[in-house]
Amino acid sequence: MNIGSITMELLVGFLALLILTKALGKTQITQITPFDFISSLVLGELVGNAIYDKHVNIYSILYAVFLWGVLIYFVEWLTQKFRGTRSILEGSPSIIIHDGKIIREQLKKNKLDINQLQNLLRQKDVFSMREVEFAILETNGSISILKKSDYQEATKQDFNLKATRGYLSVSIISDGKVDYGNLKEAGLNEAWLYKTLKEHHIDHPEEVLLLEWKQDEGVYIQKLD
Repeated sequence: MNIGSITMELLVGFLALLILTKALGKTQITQITPFDFISSLVLGELVGNAIYDKHVNIYSILYAVFLWGVLIYFVEWLTQKFRGTRSILEGSPSIIIHDGKIIREQLKKNKLDINQLQNLLRQKDVFSMREVEFAILETNGSISILKKSDYQEATKQDFNLKATRGYLSVSIISDGKVDYGNLKEAGLNEAWLYKTLKEHHIDHPEEVLLLEWKQDEGVYIQKLD
């Protein structure tokens, strides 16, 4: 292997990628969409293959990076110039919780289940679905939330109130399935569960999209549509 040739191709590939990243803007990293992510993988693969292919020279690397950069830039220009192309090429945000209610159709459309939704909410310091008024799934996979007024940030220290202990919300039913492990861990049993369902005029767990229990606030239930 020609060490000098590999070194030169690596340097050229590195500089070309650096210039391309700067030219395309910071949104390629900070607001990366699925298309941007795939584009980055393909671009890296093009450069990597070109460097270790002895039949490929520096000009081929530069051409590959340049052409792929032009294509990405064209897509970015298209979405900025013509608003109608944004939903097709970039996707569009989806409201997945509206007025405190989970929109199950949007979860299905975006290939999300209840556990994944709860994970996204916890990343926003939301540990119970009852806290959320609206939630929007952004095009880059992150979630933006608006809490209900009772849960918006006004600390007890602001009103000189005594701090109280916080409790985690426990998912007892998710997508119609009972999590018996969580039920037992919460110190509850099946008798309590079916009594609770009956109080909410529900005959079977399969009718429930989500049932959460929180020690200081009780039960939160949303039925399947």
